[in-house]
Amino acid sequence: MLLRERKVIVTGGPTREWLDPIRFISNPSSGKMGVALADESLRRAREAVFIYGPIDAALVSNKRFRAVPVDTTEEMLAAVRKEIEENAVVIMAAAPADFAPVKKSGQKIKKTDRLFSIEFTKTPDILKELKEMRSKELIRNLFTVGFAAETENVEKYALNKLTEKHLDMICLNDVSQKGAGFGTDTNIITIFVKDGSRLELPMMSKQEAAARILDEIENRLPRYLI
Repeated sequence: MLLRERKVIVTGGPTREWLDPIRFISNPSSGKMGVALADESLRRAREAVFIYGPIDAALVSNKRFRAVPVDTTEEMLAAVRKEIEENAVVIMAAAPADFAPVKKSGQKIKKTDRLFSIEFTKTPDILKELKEMRSKELIRNLFTVGFAAETENVEKYALNKLTEKHLDMICLNDVSQKGAGFGTDTNIITIFVKDGSRLELPMMSKQEAAARILDEIENRLPRYLI
């Protein structure tokens, strides 16, 4: 019942970083896990907002949660900043692009016989931004949940992210496992909590996984509101 008085902000899907007007860098994230989390959040929370990158429009049609579409990682960060409030729960299930071209070409880049290179820069780190907001007490009583989609040294990378980003919880998704990759209707998740505990979820539908994740969040939310 602790979510009844809180706003839940869920991110989902990929983002795009454009090389030129017709080409971009992205990833195959479907947004299905994010949609499932937003659906489940709406059943439990005061308000549920889903901030999502380019995904199949059918996934968000006829949904009762508030949907905020974005394109780039910068736009996703701006949307999260706009929606954030004290006592909120933020579930970063999106897979934003980590790199963007330093300069976007205004015209289509033409194919030539010569090799050419493109210089990239890091995109904004949304979880790092939330960490800084919490450390400076710009937003109080925030509960943050990250996702780690990994292919090797999966627990190490997930635990590093949990610590470095000062998260309350992280959901590890080993995308090399059958039934847990991008675009599937099922998932296999290990939940790590900042107190050192962990919960392994066997393969199940993303709707079932969302319910289990929200259960864990509710069990660990602060018992007070600011």
